[in-house]
Amino acid sequence: MKKTTLLLIALLPLLAVDAQKKNKAIEKIANSITAADLKKHLYIVASANNEGRDTPSPGLEKAAGYIEQHFRAIGLKPGNGDSYRLTYPLYKDSMISSSLSVNGKPFELSKDYLNNNSNYSSEFPFSEIVFAGYGIVDDKMDSYKDLDVRGKAVLIIEGTPADYKSAQTGGNSPGQTFGKLQSASKKGAVAVLLVSKSLSRPANNRGGGWSLNGYRSNFTPQLFYISEKVATEIMGEDGKGIFDKMTANSLPVKTYKANIDLAFQKATIKTQVSNVIGLLEGTDKKDEYVLITAHYDHVGKRDSVIYYGADDDGSGTVSVLELAEAFAKAKAEGHGPRRSIVFMTVSGEEHGLWGSAYYANHPVYPLEKTTVDLNIDMIGRIGNDYMKDKDSTNYVYVIGDNKLSSDLTPITEAINGTYTKLKLDRKYNDPKDPNRFYYRSDHYNFAEKGVPIIFYFNGVHPDYHKPTDTPDKINFSLMEKRAKLVFYTAAEMANREEMLKRDMPLDSQRAF
Repeated sequence: MKKTTLLLIALLPLLAVDAQKKNKAIEKIANSITAADLKKHLYIVASANNEGRDTPSPGLEKAAGYIEQHFRAIGLKPGNGDSYRLTYPLYKDSMISSSLSVNGKPFELSKDYLNNNSNYSSEFPFSEIVFAGYGIVDDKMDSYKDLDVRGKAVLIIEGTPADYKSAQTGGNSPGQTFGKLQSASKKGAVAVLLVSKSLSRPANNRGGGWSLNGYRSNFTPQLFYISEKVATEIMGEDGKGIFDKMTANSLPVKTYKANIDLAFQKATIKTQVSNVIGLLEGTDKKDEYVLITAHYDHVGKRDSVIYYGADDDGSGTVSVLELAEAFAKAKAEGHGPRRSIVFMTVSGEEHGLWGSAYYANHPVYPLEKTTVDLNIDMIGRIGNDYMKDKDSTNYVYVIGDNKLSSDLTPITEAINGTYTKLKLDRKYNDPKDPNRFYYRSDHYNFAEKGVPIIFYFNGVHPDYHKPTDTPDKINFSLMEKRAKLVFYTAAEMANREEMLKRDMPLDSQRAF
């Protein structure tokens, strides 16, 4: 047995949790996490220079460069082979041209019709179109009853019957546009003309947003929003006052003969963004991993107004930087962790948890060997519910520790009781909580894969997702306490003998 191994065994107790007695060595290392250092980092990450760190943007890249430089400076290894970056592609559609004509009569884009440009380039010359009323399909009604629309164009109208109520709410409701489009797709339609009462709504005529999904398993029918004028050209007298006629139930479903030319051409551009990953290699359990995450992106700027994102999630980002430095210091002093610790700041969270989703589907380190993901998203402020609470400067929301592993709650309680003594608020673990925060940050992509998680959060506040979420509003001393809780927890996860049990079914979190 080598001397280094003997030294390791001697030092292991320094990083084990003792609920009865503080460990002075680990407490000393934790105290290197300071409000002053957090403040120094945050005023850079959430500076005007980074312009709100939208994904993608030059400001995001500047922030990524700062994070990488820090990981390199404190001695972390590159987290993705020989690189500190895990890049992933984004795609964006831009319309080149669009046209719609009926019986040789052309109509004007943005005046007579609008396009949904998130679909595919296509040209359709139809000789007929099927009118399917409201285009609703659910357990109460089927607008396509006795209609065969496979391979055909369908004409439907906006809205629902006056007495219609769906059990499903939101955008997926059968009475909403997306729900109607899905129904038409299931019936086999290849194009949908949706008669709209107003074409003045903002439309994606010129360019769509960035998307993580450049390749799809299926496509919905091509969608054109049309005016009553276009409907009348197709349907003749039936199209005049079409909404009133539908209200009076005087307009039957039928097929209309008309020569309809639909065309839509788009171009797709591609870019790359990255997650920034640093690795602190463990000792005797270095092939098992503790993952510490935060998203370093925010929502960018609107015109010239910068959304700084100091709390969301500059606070989590710089906490990861400080935790990484503390663990690097511990290793330099001979107290390195048994398991490897992966420090990852991800991009694209604000647009749909993109960066963490990409990692979860393309993991650099095996997820079955990842004992936990500790995710930090907003820990620098006092949330709305604590503005006047006696614990306003001594609390944190802990989310998800009652799912996937029965080890998590006891460990969190023991660590907090020994070291940080924060009020641990589990309000958002309630399955009935309408905020559904459990689904709204990067930890969820790991939970879906079965990796135990804890999400640390201070709650929303008046500056949430506003330009006023600036570094001067941060409570750095409170942020320091919360970051230390994550540090002590990560130390325990990295040094306990066994990986966390995965003894709670995935179905329990999906029903959340």
